[in-house]
Amino acid sequence: MPPLEPIRFLRNSVLVVLGGFVTINVVSAAAIGAFRLATEEKRKKRGSACVACRGKGFYICKVCKGNATIEWSPLYDPVCINPCLCPTCDGHRVQRCLNCLGKGYW
Repeated sequence: MPPLEPIRFLRNSVLVVLGGFVTINVVSAAAIGAFRLATEEKRKKRGSACVACRGKGFYICKVCKGNATIEWSPLYDPVCINPCLCPTCDGHRVQRCLNCLGKGYW
């Protein structure tokens, strides 16, 4: 029967290294999240309202013009036209502002 000391040492070493990686990952993710939150709060406080959406972050869909459906046909000269769900707004009739990315400020 082989001695168990080298196996225990190897197991403990692997656990310490993996625990260190997990700890570093969690701490760095929390630090990055806190930094992003602080930066976003500064931008919100000092930023001016978006002109395109008037500070709301959304505006009426430009593809369907607020109808939630578009008329579509696979043929160039269609015999019948199918109403389809708008691919831009998914039928919600509004789309996220592309100027401020839906934040409402610059």
